[in-house]
Amino acid sequence: MDFPSTTEYAVQMSCNSCVNAVKKTLEGVDGISSFDVNLEEQRVVVKSVLLSSQIKELLEKSGRKVALQGYGTEFTGKNLGAAVAAIDMGKSMVQGVIRLVQASPKTCVIEGTIDGLKPGVHRLNIHEYGDISNGCNSCGDIYGLKQKFDKDASGNLDVIKAGETGRSDFRMVKDNLSISDIIGRSMVIHEGKDISFTDNLSDRVGCGVIARSAGLFQNVKKICACDGVNIWNEKVQPGNTAENELPNAKI
Repeated sequence: MDFPSTTEYAVQMSCNSCVNAVKKTLEGVDGISSFDVNLEEQRVVVKSVLLSSQIKELLEKSGRKVALQGYGTEFTGKNLGAAVAAIDMGKSMVQGVIRLVQASPKTCVIEGTIDGLKPGVHRLNIHEYGDISNGCNSCGDIYGLKQKFDKDASGNLDVIKAGETGRSDFRMVKDNLSISDIIGRSMVIHEGKDISFTDNLSDRVGCGVIARSAGLFQNVKKICACDGVNIWNEKVQPGNTAENELPNAKI
């Protein structure tokens, strides 16, 4: 069963023509079940099974500036939790962002875009620790691993595939996984792994700490408190390390 995600974007709109242009980019798109465009709040909310990066690209085709503000699902009207991991440790060229949202009390939706991988299959796992003091080697074992070939371990996720450019766009659903249990742990990418559930330090090519992130309607930022830059220009500021601005990664 696939769980639609609801994604909230700040979209720079100033008139009804802007609204119509945004609506035109979303109408009739396969995978989008509904959307709402709010001119007064300059906000667009999309319910779909598409990657958040794909929706952002669609919105940008309207000619407007777009920033992702919230990611989640609504289960009985409540946000059950969301998290994000910036993959910025490991091999220097492997970078990206992975997002997680609690779709139901026992099910997570996981999506991401990773660049710099070797073409082919790799495996994405959650590991015990968020310790990256020694790069990916200090992240511990696969989370929940009880024996060497434990395919049912909570941290065993799924295969991701990188194309010829080294990019992997993926979306997966994982049962029996709670975001509250994995905050502070790590996401690790294992190079060249398909059906293997073992873990070798030499296979770890990318990793990042899992941190809590804004759910739906929880991020009201318009101006950055640290430097006074608005959300539309934040990404072009020198030295910005916000998740939206990871080199080569589409958020």
